[in-house]
Amino acid sequence: MAVKRIGQQTILLPKKPALLAGAAWAGPKEGKGPLAALFDCVTEDETYGQQSFELAERQMVLDAARAAIGRSGLREGEIQLLLGGDLLNQIISASFTARELALPFLGLYGACSTMCQGLCLAAMLLDGEHADHALCVASSHFCTAERQYRFPLEYGNQRTPTAQWTVTGAGATVLSLSPGKPPMARMTHACIGRVVDLGVTDANNMGAAMAPAAADTLLALFEDTHTTPADYDLIVTGDLGQVGHDLLLRLMDGQGMPLIGERYRDCGLMIYAPEQDTHAGGSGCGCSAVVLNACLLPMLARGELGRIIFMSTGALMSVTSSQQGESIPGIAHAAVLESPVEKRTGV
Repeated sequence: MAVKRIGQQTILLPKKPALLAGAAWAGPKEGKGPLAALFDCVTEDETYGQQSFELAERQMVLDAARAAIGRSGLREGEIQLLLGGDLLNQIISASFTARELALPFLGLYGACSTMCQGLCLAAMLLDGEHADHALCVASSHFCTAERQYRFPLEYGNQRTPTAQWTVTGAGATVLSLSPGKPPMARMTHACIGRVVDLGVTDANNMGAAMAPAAADTLLALFEDTHTTPADYDLIVTGDLGQVGHDLLLRLMDGQGMPLIGERYRDCGLMIYAPEQDTHAGGSGCGCSAVVLNACLLPMLARGELGRIIFMSTGALMSVTSSQQGESIPGIAHAAVLESPVEKRTGV
């Protein structure tokens, strides 16, 4: 009997695994946005001193991972599991990072939902006492994703108003069942999303493809935990951008679960300023990964947020499926995170 499962999609985590430490690496465009001062490192250019964009992304992941481990007070050899993924074919940024760190590795692909997917799986493994310490990583890079999924950079194609800008960034989070220092947050629930596909075929409108999945996961979490949006200080989606953000508000309102305006944010809108001309906002595995580690975890650690829903959203498309005319399935995974600080100051 699955005693820790509550409802259809939500897993209760009685041991409340700790999010012990995090790190966020960002690219030059992200370093000019509203969160610039919060990143651990902002690269001077897109190559990060490497010979290719792909090598740059890989180095960002490795550096963020080592920084997070260092902050956790653990040694690299004490990390028992590395969970991670990215947007590149065969998730090479994560797998080559695992090679360098020589850690037991579970490679994940959830598109832009990968960061929360990793957190959910890691927390469940820790809560089940299959490990004491785990590391989650996720990354993306505008230049690597653009030429893999869309057009060569040299082509200079015009982007549609609904298009989102793939974040150049890498985030890493250390989770622990037995932290030796005060944690930044604790995870109480993991909600595993379902694949939702309403027939969107426009690869330049991922917000519309992902928003229905985000609504589906939120509704499942609320039903399984007997909560409402008012029970959380903040609900954060991964990378719906402006189009998906507005659509999710309409979908939730139609289901009788309206999201409270000032308590709902989207990472894809938080990371860029309007004048940066990213059209509909940010996307990519690195989007929610860097916002979580640079912004949300410190706020939880300080008690500025008491309880939040962190939900990464992904468009499960591929170059092959798009070329064959397939629609874009959406996915969203959610984690309930709580502050370790008893006295909370509010949002």
